[in-house]
Amino acid sequence: MKVLDILKEYDIKATFFVIGKSGDYEKSLYQRIVDEGHTLGNHTYSHNYKEIYSSEENFLRDFKKLEDYIHQLTGVKMEIMRFPGGSNNTMSHKYSDDKFMRRITTKILYDGYQYFDWNVDSKDAKAVKQDRNIIINTVLEGARNNNPAIILFHDSSPKTSTVEALPFIIEELIKEGYTFKALNKDSFYVQFKK
Repeated sequence: MKVLDILKEYDIKATFFVIGKSGDYEKSLYQRIVDEGHTLGNHTYSHNYKEIYSSEENFLRDFKKLEDYIHQLTGVKMEIMRFPGGSNNTMSHKYSDDKFMRRITTKILYDGYQYFDWNVDSKDAKAVKQDRNIIINTVLEGARNNNPAIILFHDSSPKTSTVEALPFIIEELIKEGYTFKALNKDSFYVQFKK
């Protein structure tokens, strides 16, 4: 994965909120993320809004499925997570009631997880091939206005602009004195829904 190659080149650790993929490539990717010192976070197994946000039971089943799967593959017990669409997503309202996220965030915290949202959105998910300059400018401006910054990127295969933008973003933020850290349960966090 090119994102991991870039992070290795700059000796930066990051957090990957992953979903469940069972191919050999993905399995080796999860292990590489762990082996290179990055953090794995739970982003649900399926990332299927209709399924996970239709009931608490469905959400927790899907969430636990990824937790068990990643633990089986890597030995890692994930302690952090990110809700698909964020903790203030509108999809949960479409498939459940307006109190769903309040109940599920409470349950996640009670079960010992910390959930994270972001305060800088790279906008790389707004198009299959987002203009790399939009990503660069959005991230740099967002980081300058939010210190510390938790930056949302997507690393799926069609997101080639993210890979193109990442080295420039890293170099510019390093020049400006920023440091990079992987998230953990005790990190600074952003939460939309409290």
